[in-house]
Amino acid sequence: MVLPIVAYGDPVLRKVGKEIEKDFPKLDELIENMWESMYNASGVGLAAPQIGLPLRLFIVDATPFAEDDELTEAEQNTLKEFKQVFINAKIVEETGKDWAFNEGCLSIPDIREDVFRKDTVTITFMDECFKEHTETYDGILARIIQHEYDHIEGILFTDKLSSLKRRLLKGRLSNISKGKISVDYRMRFPNMKKAR
Repeated sequence: MVLPIVAYGDPVLRKVGKEIEKDFPKLDELIENMWESMYNASGVGLAAPQIGLPLRLFIVDATPFAEDDELTEAEQNTLKEFKQVFINAKIVEETGKDWAFNEGCLSIPDIREDVFRKDTVTITFMDECFKEHTETYDGILARIIQHEYDHIEGILFTDKLSSLKRRLLKGRLSNISKGKISVDYRMRFPNMKKAR
């Protein structure tokens, strides 16, 4: 089932997600709905707060980035095969150089900005079978994971921009929270009863 994406301004996007127990009701169905909702919105990642649930859960499918001609064949192959569920994730370490990449977010449509992040991340998490993993990712994969991880910590990519840049975006962000935006996927706006 395609769920509406929660828009900028909704308080759920500012909540730190709660850990998920192994017996969480209908977890498989929730994850399936998240995949469907993410693909419907042409996203590469989606976190539970973005569908209104303050939980430590996010998903990533890096396949669209595999088409980037600037990447090596090995990098393209890694991205082509990367589809992962992250439950109760904790970043252990972020290392390497800060590098800028133009980020966007399904909850903040039509705004893209360069964000600086470390190029390597080590993260522990459970998969959908509650098997524990500790993995290190770099490049685009690290970037997507850091972005989605921020969502379960109540952080948005706009928080990482300079105060000047945030002031310049204030009007556009306000319009998003009021639903004054045109998108081709379902969204739920703050103070609105129904998704459109």
